[in-house]
Amino acid sequence: MALKITVIGTGYLGATHAAAMAELGFEVLGLDVVPEKVEMLAAGRVPMYEPGLEELLARHVAGLPGSTGRLRFTMDWAEVGAFGDVHFVCVNTPQKHGEYACDMSYVDAAMESLAPHLNRQTLVVGKSTVPVGSAERLARRLAELSPVGEDVELAWNPEFLREGFAVQDTLHPDRIVIGTAGDRAEKLLREVYATPMAEGSPLVVTDFPTAELVKTAANSFLATKISFINAMAEVCEAGGGDVVKLAEAIGYDERIGAKFLRAGIGFGGGCLPKDIRAFMARAGELGAAQALTFLREVDSINMRRRGHMVELAREAVGGSFLGKRVAVLGATFKPDSDDVRDSPALNVAGQIHLQGGQVTVYDPKGMDNARRIFPTLAYADSAVEAVRGADVVLHLTEWREFRELDPVALTEEVAEPLILDGRNALDGELWRSAGWTYRAMGRPRA
Repeated sequence: MALKITVIGTGYLGATHAAAMAELGFEVLGLDVVPEKVEMLAAGRVPMYEPGLEELLARHVAGLPGSTGRLRFTMDWAEVGAFGDVHFVCVNTPQKHGEYACDMSYVDAAMESLAPHLNRQTLVVGKSTVPVGSAERLARRLAELSPVGEDVELAWNPEFLREGFAVQDTLHPDRIVIGTAGDRAEKLLREVYATPMAEGSPLVVTDFPTAELVKTAANSFLATKISFINAMAEVCEAGGGDVVKLAEAIGYDERIGAKFLRAGIGFGGGCLPKDIRAFMARAGELGAAQALTFLREVDSINMRRRGHMVELAREAVGGSFLGKRVAVLGATFKPDSDDVRDSPALNVAGQIHLQGGQVTVYDPKGMDNARRIFPTLAYADSAVEAVRGADVVLHLTEWREFRELDPVALTEEVAEPLILDGRNALDGELWRSAGWTYRAMGRPRA
């Protein structure tokens, strides 16, 4: 008999996971406590922008024309408990307000709401990013609260989704990690992931602590690599070097690799910043704070990049933003997403605005979310409208649309043909040949 799957929490991670499980052929029931979100998903729409996700939902949400009907949504915990053989918990683990530590309240609440409805042998699978030691605690709590006690087993299966590629990463993962204390959990999850494993996705089976550490270790490494090249950009600025050529040269070394070596205004979003801070906080609780002191500098370098872009922009307009028009291309923390959480682009725009600049922002997908966070900024409906009359243009999110802009045509729109490339993603020669002054971070002479 085919496994039935539930997904608890239908935000970015949960909605993607639910749709992907239906695509893999399983009957899926998603649960959320927000009525508007359930209604939206049941209509085949998503509350965020993620390429391919809405199309995937349309293929499987029950009641939609031509769908398989394998995917439904509910707010009823009892229905979820009765339906599922495997329950994936995909709720958020944000940073605690005013602290570095992870807020586990959503995970705890999900487990405590689910457990009393687990009346038969079943598997609960955590996918949220949690501090090491959480799974062992939660396994004990599930056994305490479930009517069948230890017949409810827990596994930890961390997610490794990249925003903009989440559907691909779920259906064709580059690795599958399972933390478990028993053979049954491994057997069930091998069944769940049989298709991607048959395609070659490697499986790593380990204990709870290691599975929990894998995600935070991976994000910490990526953050370190980004901050390393940004530190090199600072040295290049001081010494007259070219960080793009430096990154190209060291990237040919197979031990280093070229990915994540593009210097710019740094990383943001809902994962890397809060994950490395929570990792530091948990290491301190465990008495291993010294092991992760380097992450404080990684975080510090990352935040410095935002301030450096503000300084470059101030210098470019003559030393003061007062009375100056500044166009900002990009609001999201990365392209192919509408996520503006901890966005370096919006942070820079906000700092310039507070210092007296007349800032106009344009982003292909993040405008609504940006307006909610920074309602006092001006927003344009296109890149052309954003740069109109600008004394300086800042390129802060590497959308393809911005790389394909025609600098010759834009020359007619701006007050000054001056562009600062905060992502080292534009063709500097192309912009210069069109009459622009082009300046990129970490490339004072390029």
